[in-house]
Amino acid sequence: MEDAAPLPGIEAANRLLSALRRSRLWSPAGLDAAAIENRALRGASPAAFGSDDHWREPFDRLVRSLREEADLNPLGHFIAHGWIVMALRARIRAVALWRAHPEILERPLAPPIVILGQMRSGTTRLQRLLACDDRFAHTRLFESLTPVPQRARRLRARAGLALFRRLNPALRHIHPSHPTAAEEEFGLFDFSFGNALFELYWRVPAFTHWWEEADARPLYAKFRALLRTIAWSRAEPADRPWILKVPRFMEDLPVLLETFPGARLICLDRDLDTVAASSASLAWNNMRVHSDSADKGWAGREWLRKTLLRARLADEARQARPDVPQISIGFEAMNRDWRGEIERLYDFLGIPLTPAVLTRMTRYMARARSHLGHRYSPAEFGLSRSGDRIDPR
Repeated sequence: MEDAAPLPGIEAANRLLSALRRSRLWSPAGLDAAAIENRALRGASPAAFGSDDHWREPFDRLVRSLREEADLNPLGHFIAHGWIVMALRARIRAVALWRAHPEILERPLAPPIVILGQMRSGTTRLQRLLACDDRFAHTRLFESLTPVPQRARRLRARAGLALFRRLNPALRHIHPSHPTAAEEEFGLFDFSFGNALFELYWRVPAFTHWWEEADARPLYAKFRALLRTIAWSRAEPADRPWILKVPRFMEDLPVLLETFPGARLICLDRDLDTVAASSASLAWNNMRVHSDSADKGWAGREWLRKTLLRARLADEARQARPDVPQISIGFEAMNRDWRGEIERLYDFLGIPLTPAVLTRMTRYMARARSHLGHRYSPAEFGLSRSGDRIDPR
């Protein structure tokens, strides 16, 4: 098993940053929690972060893992530092906004429709199909990246996408998107330094394992507050249910259902061997942007572990809550007859599937083919078949 050759764009960026550092035109900020806080505050009082301090422990742990475990290259260091500073500044903007408009936090939210599924199990396809129906609300990519209103959010999302695709062109096929596309709400977890996206970009196992044992209630309380903020910023009707989907939901289903009473679940199913290998491919392709030592074998072992953990936790939680309305949809069933599965889903939701919505869905499915360029195999990530599942070789 060999890792791929370095990507030219990443090598060029690292050479440029190293040269700037040698010439003292750029001095990389250290991955130190106190220094990062000061950079985010820009002279303001720490009170600007608000009275809620639940974010501080995961913030400290993330910074420590980045420093001690991630083996970041110069580009990875530059991106990580900037990303964390932006998350802290988003918190400052949110606190100021909520103080000025306390009604945001009292805004009613209709019980959501939750897409519950592993990474790479067709959750994005289903979310974007349902986003064709304006009777539902959905988060767009630029809102997930920057949930607190800010100027030029769409432009920044476009620039970020362009940068990562330039650095690693494979990402265009693995998870195609654009600034206004329906997207999972990962940024609502970044705000409180949840692991939903960070563990996909950086090798931070201590941070990841901590979150798997930590109390997620404060994380979801802020998730709900940010969802209300997005709804307020675009005057979303209060009775319009949101379509929510983040793979992390599988780890936190009891807390999710506590946070959003009345939620209905759409549970996606795909064979776990394919899920683990495809997840490892996505993670490794992201990590190689940030670290020159990104390891396919490690990615395979970690995402097999993560896939099995999420499957077990979600199954236990679903069995414990038979009162929650839920429907299962298979990945292969969607491949064979997506219209039939969508009709079955709308019957479950008790909503008529109109010809206009079905026409928009058909157009989306005709366009959504760029992911077909994603090529990977379990063996590439140190995984092999063992009966009905895969194991590390």
